[in-house]
Amino acid sequence: MEPTTNDTTNDINQSIAEYEKLYDELITKLEKCGSIAKLAKEYSTSIAKPGTSMLSIAEKTEDFIREKGGQPAFPVNLSLNDSAAHFTPSAEDKQVVPESGLLKVDVGVHLDGWITDTAVTVDLAGNYSEIADTAKLALDNALSEMKAGVSSRQIGKVIQTTIKSKGFKPVENLCGHSLERWILHAGLEIPNVEMGGHILQEGEIFAVEPFVSNGTGMVHEVAGETEIYSVASNKQVRLPESRRLLALVLEEYRLLPFAKRWLQEIPSLNLAINDLSRQGVLHGYPVLKESPGSIVAQAETTVVVEKDSVRILV
Repeated sequence: MEPTTNDTTNDINQSIAEYEKLYDELITKLEKCGSIAKLAKEYSTSIAKPGTSMLSIAEKTEDFIREKGGQPAFPVNLSLNDSAAHFTPSAEDKQVVPESGLLKVDVGVHLDGWITDTAVTVDLAGNYSEIADTAKLALDNALSEMKAGVSSRQIGKVIQTTIKSKGFKPVENLCGHSLERWILHAGLEIPNVEMGGHILQEGEIFAVEPFVSNGTGMVHEVAGETEIYSVASNKQVRLPESRRLLALVLEEYRLLPFAKRWLQEIPSLNLAINDLSRQGVLHGYPVLKESPGSIVAQAETTVVVEKDSVRILV
């Protein structure tokens, strides 16, 4: 028997209802995740006082996230001055927050693999308010432009124009990024300059993060300064230490970034990380820096693209 028009209509309506239910459940989870991330960011900035250990700030913030019912989506990043991203303290780190300068606090939270990512710049002595405010303004202007059907190139143009109008430079080789379950950088980009061509679609999740500099507008990797890793591929490895580490990381973090200091109890940790990195199983995130003596500011939030605007999660 052929299905009737009513049968087909009912099936379509049922499918739509199921999709809407799943979407609503996802939004509820993301909003809860975002509320934890917001609290964690506020907590982290409240304890980031001059003289405070950078390691204690990172560890206390990560514990705060867990206490609130979430999990860190990546190690807390605490990047100072010309460091733009990817600095998290090592287990032996003795650095303290300086009396002045800019501290970028970048926090990620996940619930069952769904991620929110947010960052704020702390002006430690009130000497760099203009560049910190510019990062926030560029973010606000970008969000006001974002909706389904808008090109990522247009968003980048808004960010670039805002930053240059204040006499600073956007960091060209850093960008916002799409988020998927268990994937922090999911392939799509929100540039900080006028480039790219992705057309935003309803339901896409993005971390939008303008970086503002008074230097060259470019960052570079710092060799030897890597404390953050993630799994890049899952393949057979020979060393028993490497096999054990890979199995643990996949179970605990899947594809999300992790800190070496989270795994200090693992025997032969450095040997295993070096072996897995050499084979391309682990991807390292070296610290990213601007030119010496420059200052970088950052502002970031996570959004869901909707028909006429974006839903701000953090």
